Amino acid sequence: MPPEKRWDVYPTITAEAEQELREYSPVLRQILFNRGYSSQASAQEFIAAQPPSGAEPENMLGIPAAVERIDYALAHSEPIAIYGDYDADGVTATALLVQFLRQLDANVQGYIPNRFDEGYGLNIGALNELKEKGVRLVITVDCGIRSPLEADHARKIGLDLIITDHHHPLGDVPDCLAVINPKQPGDTYPDKDLAGVGLAYKLAVGYLNFPDKKHILPGSLPLAEELLDLVALGTISDLAQLRGENRALVKAGLQVIRQPRRQGLASLIGVSGLTAQNIGASDISFALGPRLNAAGRLESALAAFNLLISTDLNEAGELAQKLENQNRDRQEKTREALALAEILAHPEQDGQFLLIAADPGFSTGIVGLVASRLTEAYYRPSIVAYQGTEFTRASCRSIPDFHITDALDECADLMEHHGGHAAAAGFTVRNDRWVELKDRLQHIAELKLSTCDLRPSIKADIALPLVDLKPDILTDIERLQPTGNGNPQPIFCSRGLKVNRYKAVGKDYAHLKVTLSDNLITYDAIGFRLGSWVEKMPSFVDIMYFFEKNEFNGNVNLQLNLRDLKSA
Repeated sequence: MPPEKRWDVYPTITAEAEQELREYSPVLRQILFNRGYSSQASAQEFIAAQPPSGAEPENMLGIPAAVERIDYALAHSEPIAIYGDYDADGVTATALLVQFLRQLDANVQGYIPNRFDEGYGLNIGALNELKEKGVRLVITVDCGIRSPLEADHARKIGLDLIITDHHHPLGDVPDCLAVINPKQPGDTYPDKDLAGVGLAYKLAVGYLNFPDKKHILPGSLPLAEELLDLVALGTISDLAQLRGENRALVKAGLQVIRQPRRQGLASLIGVSGLTAQNIGASDISFALGPRLNAAGRLESALAAFNLLISTDLNEAGELAQKLENQNRDRQEKTREALALAEILAHPEQDGQFLLIAADPGFSTGIVGLVASRLTEAYYRPSIVAYQGTEFTRASCRSIPDFHITDALDECADLMEHHGGHAAAAGFTVRNDRWVELKDRLQHIAELKLSTCDLRPSIKADIALPLVDLKPDILTDIERLQPTGNGNPQPIFCSRGLKVNRYKAVGKDYAHLKVTLSDNLITYDAIGFRLGSWVEKMPSFVDIMYFFEKNEFNGNVNLQLNLRDLKSA
């Protein structure tokens, strides 16, 4: 069974912060205080979703050199390739720069490697192929920062290389024409958390700010705002922090998405069953993003890329339906693989600090999803791997107590490639080194986690009686949007509620539908993946939940979206 969650509630707002934030409602004051905004100025900046001071593109290391080289390529009609990753962040970043440069009449093509044939990131075979096609300039998006050998090869065969990548460098950055990554040493850019598509956008804006564009006709420059839908899609899908500049970009991007001009996006919204004008960050997280990712997970990400740049109604409709079908297939394959991974990883066994499951039957396209499900269910870092004839290719997911990429860095001598973030990473290792790597990672995890309380925690922003839940609170919550990683949707806590009715609903009866009352007011609640509670439902419960609108068949009701519940 998954471990029981630890419950906590944020400390009550201080008197000083209460006075500073007096223009806001008591509930919003507390939430702002919890997020670290305790002054009037910081709260106003957050609510307005303003980027940090100094966030102009020219302040990012590498952008001035990159825009000069792009301008030269445009002036001389040089063939350009945008080399992206196969996830939603990489696909949206590739589409963004291809669209932008085509609006400037560039000779540009997108290149996204095949996950199954080429693997992640830059590869020498692809660089040779692009060179043979006459490409003179390659711009990476969402990859390349850990590819020094490939960068050296590009230089040797006469390819100019610009790397844009938001992943953490490992050692020295590659030697190439320009590296755009605010995490690299010496870069003083104020926001380090931009996604890959965010960096692509900054490069495009940097070019628009370039002072000397003599070959570009006046009035022919594209509008950067038209690219913000792609920035929102990729940033949210990649679980980037929705604070600082990301929050500003996503908030503006959602406005573009709600009035979609991009044919492919309109078609994708249609097959997802969404209403464009109501789309929020969670719709990207749970509907649009997974469909964009499905193409690269099962086949080739080119279907998602072509969808995003398509201007043809019929083509866009066919590609959107293809992604919809692939997403359903991906869901089924993930369920099957998760069942096997739970057997292989032995999550119930005592002393398990790192869950590892490897099998030749796993698809490299879904191992990351399976690792996420394991980590979510058992609150342990997880590694799920496909074992081929020569190499094992793995995806990793982790918990706040364990920086998975730092752990992999300690084992770099054993692996062919690796990289990622604190919470997610991937690697490739030769099969004859797999057991040693596995044992070493298990040892590192035990050293770091053996003294930790390995239970997931859930923290409420505020505890309220159910009767105090008023529609005005939804207005306060709306001012916090977009919510997501780094700016979570507010969680409320209510205690001692009477259970009136309940039942399991959904596929395999995995979800819980329940009606709760405090004898003064009654609310319907939905608990996703909480269906097992029907077998042990007490008469009175304490709950942690989101407060939200539920829109169904044209009807709008207020409901509680349960995060967790306990016997009162």
